[in-house]
Amino acid sequence: MAGSHVESNLRPPPDRELVDIARYVCSRTIESDTAYDTARYCLMDSLACGVLALQFPACRRHLGPIVPGTVVPDGARVPGTKFVLDPVKAAFDIGCQVRWLDFNDTWLAAEWGHPSDNLGAILAVADFVSRRNQATGLAPLTVRDVLTAMIKAHEIQGVLALQNSFNRVGLDHVVLVKVASTAVATRLLGGTESQVVDALSHAWIDGQSLRTYRHAPNAGQRKSWAAGDATSRAVRLALMTLAGEPGLPSALTATRWGFYDVLFGGKKFTFPMDYGSYVMENVLFKISFPAEFHAQTAAECAMQLHPLVKDRLDEIERVELTTQESAVRIISKAGPLHNPADRDHSLQYIVAVPMIFGRLVAADYEDFVASDSRIDALRAKMTVKEDPRYTREYLELDKRSIANAVRVFFRDGTSTPLVEVEYPIGHRRRRRDGIPLLVQKFRDAMLALYTPAEVASLAETFLDRERLQRVAVPELMDRLAR
Repeated sequence: MAGSHVESNLRPPPDRELVDIARYVCSRTIESDTAYDTARYCLMDSLACGVLALQFPACRRHLGPIVPGTVVPDGARVPGTKFVLDPVKAAFDIGCQVRWLDFNDTWLAAEWGHPSDNLGAILAVADFVSRRNQATGLAPLTVRDVLTAMIKAHEIQGVLALQNSFNRVGLDHVVLVKVASTAVATRLLGGTESQVVDALSHAWIDGQSLRTYRHAPNAGQRKSWAAGDATSRAVRLALMTLAGEPGLPSALTATRWGFYDVLFGGKKFTFPMDYGSYVMENVLFKISFPAEFHAQTAAECAMQLHPLVKDRLDEIERVELTTQESAVRIISKAGPLHNPADRDHSLQYIVAVPMIFGRLVAADYEDFVASDSRIDALRAKMTVKEDPRYTREYLELDKRSIANAVRVFFRDGTSTPLVEVEYPIGHRRRRRDGIPLLVQKFRDAMLALYTPAEVASLAETFLDRERLQRVAVPELMDRLAR
């Protein structure tokens, strides 16, 4: 019949993008000592962030079994708590803890994100698998297995982010957490390469989060549990696949109905490099400030300016902030800030607090600090502009800078020097300076929940890489339980 159309129902081979990830996860041997060393520090840092988050009731209320009193044989532990949960809910809880304060590691490229968000899936599944193994007389997984999974999850999320901007089509970066966590969780659960492909196909066609909760006027606490939600969904998809759920081979490329056509403007992903260990080796740590990473160097600038302006706040005429395009687009905000999640994604707030107080800690986003009228008064005097060089070098693979500059002008015509910081303390170029501070961040954070002797013992274990890698996952998780 003229004009009729019949769709072919011949199933194509799986999308190459899915196969490449599955082969990397299942077959690639990681040989980089730098990657394993960085992963070790990343695990320390992520646990520290999770323990700090437990001090906030808004985080704690999300934790625990969905049905109170649920008993899960061989369940996964949630660090810093008494909970023993199924791996799906444990992944949510751990992911929620790690991300809550916006203080864990970061990756910045065409897309942004926090690769250690994947620890929700990795720790939950590794603990669950290990305890199930032990119950049947098999060996548990070790921390070495956790570090390997972390390196691979970081790499998947980070390489996909290098040249593919999900935020520009309105999707949140936790789609990449779901994808990376699905791949490594399926493998940790014993999945084959073809099963990893099948699970990945479901991760891509799943409902994807919008960035609504990260932007004015809707910024709110969902951004603090969105990664936990993504990593728990990943574990659920992995378990469903291993139970026999078949995949959808052209999840990305199917005409009209695939991810590319429906959600990515018809464009295909581009990849400037193969999967290896680049992302873990170059990941950015948030060491000094619990704040959105595009503003980290701005906070450093503000700390340097604090002695020069703290006694002259009433004399300030204007404050000029110079930054990269990404910061202008996502964290430059005027007007009221409604909650802590709104404030820790405000470039101006992140600059104002250390200029006034000489500090920036998680509690500074709470209402009792934000109510200080000097903060909003100073925010109102700020202008923000992009420096094209900052934007260019932000994207260059050999630089990956996150530059900011701040200068304060007074009503009498004088000004402070221009203070510029191009690489934050958590950058690979500043590892020598940053790692001792990261270790101290771990020690300080853990003291909120563990005894000094326990913290010293944990730090000793983590700082001995060979010893740490031999530790069985249940042993580590039991040491972290409260």
